[in-house]
Amino acid sequence: MNTQFSENLKRVRKEHNLSQEELANELGVSRQAISKWESASAYPEMDKIIALCDKFNLNIDDLLHRDIKEIKGEEESKKKINNAIDDFLKFITNTINFFSSMTFKSKIKCILEQVFIGVILFLLSILLYNLLESLFRGLFAFLPDNASIFIVNIFESILVIALVIVSIIILSHIFKVRYLDYYEKIDKNNISNEDEEDVNVKNKVSNIKTKEKRIIIRDPKHSEYRFINSLFKFIVGIIKFFLIFIGLFVCLALIGLVVSLVLSFLICKTGFLFVGILLIILALIVIVIDILLLILNFIFNRKGNKKKMIWSFIMSLVVIGVGTGLTFIGSLSFNMLKENENMLTTQTIEYEMKDDIILYPYMYDEIEFIEADNNSVKVDIEINKYFKVSNFKENDNIVSIWVDCNEPIKLLKDIIHNINNKKIVPVNGAISKIKVYTTKSNINKIKDNYLDFKTRFDNREEEIRAYQETITRLEEENARLKDGIDEE
Repeated sequence: MNTQFSENLKRVRKEHNLSQEELANELGVSRQAISKWESASAYPEMDKIIALCDKFNLNIDDLLHRDIKEIKGEEESKKKINNAIDDFLKFITNTINFFSSMTFKSKIKCILEQVFIGVILFLLSILLYNLLESLFRGLFAFLPDNASIFIVNIFESILVIALVIVSIIILSHIFKVRYLDYYEKIDKNNISNEDEEDVNVKNKVSNIKTKEKRIIIRDPKHSEYRFINSLFKFIVGIIKFFLIFIGLFVCLALIGLVVSLVLSFLICKTGFLFVGILLIILALIVIVIDILLLILNFIFNRKGNKKKMIWSFIMSLVVIGVGTGLTFIGSLSFNMLKENENMLTTQTIEYEMKDDIILYPYMYDEIEFIEADNNSVKVDIEINKYFKVSNFKENDNIVSIWVDCNEPIKLLKDIIHNINNKKIVPVNGAISKIKVYTTKSNINKIKDNYLDFKTRFDNREEEIRAYQETITRLEEENARLKDGIDEE
């Protein structure tokens, strides 16, 4: 006799709060028949088995051969998994719908709050991790080093994963309670209000264009706490403080652009080039003014005309494009000159020849050496006439040559004159040519001295690099030894 059927029948009957007599009346049999089935002394006919399966929502195989308790447990597990998946998908859907329905200010407020809570959870997790890690390391200090390190590493990995999961759960729960529940409540109210509206009224106003209502996170009892508002104001205050400094730089940029606008009239004879540069500067001034107004509106909580700012920004970009095109067209008529001989001059410096003299930092192959009868070292330096050469001796043998502009105003006038004549002459403050006049033996000596100096300098660089590598290696070894001592 099948005892599994009798046990299953007894269990499902009790789960449905039915007595033997009540079940017998529903099946059209006697109470004694039910008692015999449950005691496994009798077996029902097939039509009664089918009736039992229909009543208790079971299939024949489960009722006759399987354990109903296990089946119920499996169904409950599947139901819980499905419910968890549905809740997760619902959470994501509501979050997306919630953010799409919020105002910009409320979005920033919500994000800042979540970041703040996340930082607090992160700091608490670090504190808890350090406490538990020290405690756990002390508990297993009696074990051998390898075993202790292995166990502690496993514990640390599990602890990190657990803390991350707990932090995510806490952050998600706070977000759900403080925001999503509020959103669902508003959404339900909107739906109920829409159901109450008359269909005819909807049809009458269907042609009227209305703005979509945005959710504003105010300060109801169920929505926000006061410390969040205080935190938000503090963060906004910090942003305003930094924007003040940015605004100062924007003001300086505006002043610089205005000065550039005035100075651009110095090259008004260049035609398209002048018009293009003028348009670019004007457009940049408008963009900088827009940025400055945005900063001021944010700092002083003022409402600006955003549409006008956006349109002025777009038009400024268009003007910049037009100005760039005109500047390119105007530059095509310019003549590029490699150098202007009228702007060059030659300055001469003479040195006493010594056995250890070094011309530095110029390579000897960049200097034109010319044999001459003079025993001294005569150096002719070709340079822009608005610059002057100054020499510097170190240890009375290393000769360094420096260049300074001594007439900047005249140089600027010359540049502007060339631009108005559509000429571009490179102004090079560096030395154009160097010619050294001395005897052949002195020339060879100067070259050899420079090569010896360069070799010593390169060797010194190699020594410094080797010392740095040695220091780094010793520091790493010291750190490893310190870690080993701490573990012991």
